[in-house]
Amino acid sequence: MKAQLIDGKRISAEIKAEAAEEAAALKAKGITPCLAVVLVGDDSASQVYVNNKKKACEAVGIRSVSHVLSGETTEEALLELIAKLNADKDIHGILVQMPVPKQIDERKVILAIDPKKDVDCFHPVNVGNLHTGGEGFLPCTPAGIIELIKRSGHSIEGKQCVVIGRSNIVGKPVAMLLMQENGTVTICHSKTRNLAEICRGADIIVSAVGKVNTVTADMVKEGAILIDVGMNRNEAGKLCGDVDFENVKEIAGAITPVPGGVGPMTIAMLMKNCNTAAKIQNGLE
Repeated sequence: MKAQLIDGKRISAEIKAEAAEEAAALKAKGITPCLAVVLVGDDSASQVYVNNKKKACEAVGIRSVSHVLSGETTEEALLELIAKLNADKDIHGILVQMPVPKQIDERKVILAIDPKKDVDCFHPVNVGNLHTGGEGFLPCTPAGIIELIKRSGHSIEGKQCVVIGRSNIVGKPVAMLLMQENGTVTICHSKTRNLAEICRGADIIVSAVGKVNTVTADMVKEGAILIDVGMNRNEAGKLCGDVDFENVKEIAGAITPVPGGVGPMTIAMLMKNCNTAAKIQNGLE
C-alpha cells in the first residue's frame, strides 16, 4: 500500500483525551459539562448513535442525560421538552437525534434549540457564524475532517480541494472550513459535469455522497489526500465508503479507511463542543 492511512481511531482518541482534560479543568471550577440527548422513536441506527454518545461522555467525564420519547410523540411535546432543557442551567448541550418521526418538523426542532446549547451546530445562528468566521461551535463531522487532515501532518493552505456532496451536514460546512484554512474549494454534486476531470486536479478530495465507488482510481492524481465520509454496503454486504479504497490507495498520498476514518471523529468533536458550550454559558469563552 502506497498511501498513508489516516487513522481516525487514533486521532479521535487524542481529541477525547484533550476533552477529558478540559472537562476536568471545568469541574475544578465547579462546572460539570452536561449533554442532553433526545431520541424520538425506536430507529435502531439512532439508538446505536445515542449509546455511543453516552459512552463517550462517560469516558471523557461529561455528564449525559437521555430523554427517550415514543415514536408517537407530538411536535408540541418535543418543543416543550426542548424549552425545559434550554432553561436548565445545568444542561450545556442539547442534541436531538435526527431523523425525527414525520409528524415533527425537523426545522422547527433545530430553531427551538438555544444556539448556545446547539452542540450539533445546526441552528442558523451557528451556521451563520461558521460562514462569517464568527465565534461559536463548529459542526462535528466537518470539523473532524479538518482535524484528520491537519493531525496527520498535512497542510490545507493553497491546496486545490474538491468536496463531493452539498448537504447542510457535511458538504457545505466542510467547504467553508477548508476555505477558512486557505484551501481553494470546488463543490461538486449530482448535477456536476466532468466530475472525474475536476477531481483529477485536486490535492484534497472529500467525498460525502453515500454512494459506492463515487471516487475511482482514474479520478485521483498521484499523492492526493482522500477523505471518505461515505458509509455504505457493497454488493457483498461489507461496510465501505464512497471511495474505491483498494485501487485508490495505490495512487493517493493519504486516505481514510471506512470504518475507522471519519466516523470516530464526529463524537470526539461533539465532546469538544460540549466543553465549549459549558465555557460559553459560564462566561469563560
